[in-house]
Amino acid sequence: MNFHATTAEVDLGALAFNYQQLRQLIPPSVKFLAVVKADAYGHGAIAVSRKLEELGTDFLGVASVPEGIELRQAGLDKPILILSGIYPEEVEEVLSHHLTPMVYRLDIAEALAAAARQRRTTIPIHIKVDTGMGRIGLLPEDTPAFVQRLQAFENLQIEGIASHLSTADEENPSFAEEQLKRFSRTIEEIKKVGITPRFYHVANSAALVNLSAANGTLVRPGIMLYGSYPAASLKPKIALRRVMSWKSRIADVKKVPAGNPISYGRTFVTQSTSLLAAIPVGYADGYSRLLSNRGEVLIKGKRAPVVGRVCMDWTMADVTAIPAVAAGDEVVLMGSQLGQEITAEEIGGWVGTISYEILCSVGRRVQRIYKG
Repeated sequence: MNFHATTAEVDLGALAFNYQQLRQLIPPSVKFLAVVKADAYGHGAIAVSRKLEELGTDFLGVASVPEGIELRQAGLDKPILILSGIYPEEVEEVLSHHLTPMVYRLDIAEALAAAARQRRTTIPIHIKVDTGMGRIGLLPEDTPAFVQRLQAFENLQIEGIASHLSTADEENPSFAEEQLKRFSRTIEEIKKVGITPRFYHVANSAALVNLSAANGTLVRPGIMLYGSYPAASLKPKIALRRVMSWKSRIADVKKVPAGNPISYGRTFVTQSTSLLAAIPVGYADGYSRLLSNRGEVLIKGKRAPVVGRVCMDWTMADVTAIPAVAAGDEVVLMGSQLGQEITAEEIGGWVGTISYEILCSVGRRVQRIYKG
């Protein structure tokens, strides 16, 4: 028996619904890259990617070579784009596992070309352009000359050119629109040097909803596949279903007197006789210590406040106001119960972060249970 008190239920039916909702936003000619980096935002990259392949995604997107290898070893067949690029030491693995790297450094391009030439093969690559994100990528003015240099490498196929929008989720579209203009000008400039990539792509989840002009020939949605919104302003614009529910079960219920300190540091002291539930989840599972004396959980369809500091393996909740609570009762950390719901966005608000981080933080020792 492999019992886990704390689990993350992943609803693949909800994933399918979200995929179709996003797919409907783009013309049939535009290809779809499903972003499954960071273990599919904490949902489990292998199971999620298998479902997405079944649904018809054209590409899978990961952050790193090890993430891509994991999918290949699990039998995933679709093209896999390494969104963050690669290091010289990873060139052979990229070729061996038929991965497609994002490229923005000449030394990487040279290493890829040399390895492909030695194998008598051609490798597809995508060029990354920094139009305003300020992270990785070539500046627009440097891109045409870079692409021209790559034309000397017969074993490299420039399949795509990409950029990333930094403010697509904001209500003011001005900077995103400026990035799109820079990207369009860059594409026109590289066409002048004789390169017309099959794919040009910049649209993330928010851009799919807010900026139809960003579609290009390939789109790259991530967070919305998992039922979470990049910004609250997007909720009225597209219906999504939450894919992950994070649950546990009460390990013990204890009545304590007034003046009783709870957990490390005595940051919470009971003001009256109280009933406390011990929940076997903590920051080692991804339940942030910042939720101490701040978070809430659902028990019997009612909200119970987290009291005291969240520990590595334990969280305490005050259930004094909830009738008939007992050991073994279900606890919903994120998800719905009897008409009540706690979302990743709400948890993020409690600790000053975004839903992306909440989902990605759910630890590997939390067993994933797949349905649908």
